[in-house]
Amino acid sequence: MIKKVELISFDAGTYTAVVREVGSLSIHLTGVPVARDIAAGEMTAGRYCVMAVFDEFNPGDNVIAGVFTP
Repeated sequence: MIKKVELISFDAGTYTAVVREVGSLSIHLTGVPVARDIAAGEMTAGRYCVMAVFDEFNPGDNVIAGVFTP
């Protein structure tokens, strides 16, 4: 499954993100891995991301595969 999420924060040291599902005010996912081919400079708060979801109950099994500005 693929979801559209909003980037809340990005940790360049671990290359993980905190994201919020678009359309939800309360669902935040932490520790979501980010694809290494996305430049750290592109990961700014407020941008939208494409998140591939492999396990809805384990954010660590998902991955941010792309980033874009709405």
